Amino acid sequence: MVLPAETEQRVKRRALNVCRDHLRKVLDLTRKVPQMIDCFINDDKKKARQLFNEIRSGEDEVDIARRLVSWELAEIGAILLSREDFLRFTNLTSEIADFCEGIAFRLLEIMEHNWDVPMDLRKDLLKLSEAVLETVLRLRETMMVLSYGSTKAMEKAKDVEVAERAVDELYREIEVKLISTKLDFPALILMRDILQLLEDAADKAEDAADAARILSFIM
Repeated sequence: MVLPAETEQRVKRRALNVCRDHLRKVLDLTRKVPQMIDCFINDDKKKARQLFNEIRSGEDEVDIARRLVSWELAEIGAILLSREDFLRFTNLTSEIADFCEGIAFRLLEIMEHNWDVPMDLRKDLLKLSEAVLETVLRLRETMMVLSYGSTKAMEKAKDVEVAERAVDELYREIEVKLISTKLDFPALILMRDILQLLEDAADKAEDAADAARILSFIM
């Protein structure tokens, strides 16, 4: 059965809206990571614990939003042939939320155990987290222009790539600095994990931008 064009467009907009809402929650979570690192810089354990709880709660909200996307796409059904592309986008961005929780957990562990990390490394970590946030912000802009055609979306997706490359450069610089710094072994392991999770978050944002490119061709 061939459905009217406006019906297909309506279900695409419906799918896009739930994906955008999910991404908004992921972005809200990503914003809290630099705040958490700021607590690390200032040795503010009380605020760090509060932020960690907010991040864990936010991760639950992201998971609920991801399930809502799946439910909406299942309800839309065969009307929307590209529903797998919407699911792929949402699954990729959900991983960013998981990485944020992992970063926050490790930061809090370092703080709770009073492991010494030089201030310059703490500030480097803040710069890296802000660069990751910039990548996710560029991803949101890509999603916001999907309705305006593939050309505009492709332009915005390139901005995600540029932001991700900036994260890569910072990550490599800080990683070399970290391994040449004398830290307690547990702190060193956790700091390397945090660096890796931050880079992974930027990589997932770039992968999600690729998924958004595909979506732009069917919107």
